[in-house]
Amino acid sequence: MKRIRIEPAWSFTDEAGNRLDPQLFGLLQAIHRHGKLTSSAAEVGISYRHAWNLLNKWAEFFGAALVEMQQGRGARLTPLGDKLLWAQQRVAARLGPQLESLGSELNLELQQLFEGIEPVLRMHASHGYAVALLPKFATRFQLDLQYCSPQEALAALNRGACDVAGYHMPTTAARGPLLKDYRRQLRPRGHTVIRFITRRQGLMVAPGNPHGIHRLADLLRDNVRFINRQRGSGTRALLDILLRAAGLATPRAPSFELEEYTHSAVAAYVAAGMAHVGFGVEAAAHQFGLDFLPLATEHYLLVCRRKSLDDPSVTSLLEMIRSESFLAAIGELPGYTPDRCGEICSVEELFGEFAAATEPG
Repeated sequence: MKRIRIEPAWSFTDEAGNRLDPQLFGLLQAIHRHGKLTSSAAEVGISYRHAWNLLNKWAEFFGAALVEMQQGRGARLTPLGDKLLWAQQRVAARLGPQLESLGSELNLELQQLFEGIEPVLRMHASHGYAVALLPKFATRFQLDLQYCSPQEALAALNRGACDVAGYHMPTTAARGPLLKDYRRQLRPRGHTVIRFITRRQGLMVAPGNPHGIHRLADLLRDNVRFINRQRGSGTRALLDILLRAAGLATPRAPSFELEEYTHSAVAAYVAAGMAHVGFGVEAAAHQFGLDFLPLATEHYLLVCRRKSLDDPSVTSLLEMIRSESFLAAIGELPGYTPDRCGEICSVEELFGEFAAATEPG
């Protein structure tokens, strides 16, 4: 059946009610990437003439040029063009997960009108690039995917609000408070763990690292602007773990209190020049053309009730994430590895592995 996909869109209107075509953002992105108007127009599927007219209309609308054309040097975005492009990128990065969750809810409502066509799998999970691939491959079952924090996902599983919970656990957390919290919510007799992927997290900085940021201690420098993840997110918890392990107190600088809600939103914030550094996954840094300094590896895991392993929707999920096509898609994400993807293990086996990995010597 057909499925709804919701994407954010911009609409600019002036005092006279004139509205301009948001197609400009695709053109600005192409110009930023190629540096030539001819190839940029072709990429977005419009003629050179139409692209030129579009740029002139927007320049007239804002009262300033968006693109600078130089003979023999191609085209490049002006400061205004840069700001518009990165504003659009930030909006898409920030709202994307919320709109995906809303689309999932609407698709589930449509599915209920066609009872018996597909089994439904309710998943609450921490957002990430690998998890975002799941709806694209879920062809044999209806996936109701809701994004939330790891703790909220596990709580939803325990109260029966979802069938599968997705959370991530850093390899450095075996003896910390985060592991204790997971031990409290995971039930050895009732839950089963499905291995999913591993991913790298670290510092995202502008190309060439112009501010000389190389380690966590650099975040405490007065001249460094940092963009953080929101409190309660697994990535924020990982950063706190790494700071404690390095003997660093959590910075109290105002910039450390700036928060974004996804990895891509953090990367877009840095790419726009609004911060010198952010913390997140390597795939986000790659998406926005940033340099990446790896600091930690973590496992992303799926959890379900043991009795749910025989449910048709869970069986279909396991077959899907073990498929060659899905594993190939994960392999294309920078910093992601389908480590034992789809393998099932017990809760105690998982905790035992983490404890053994951090034993001294």
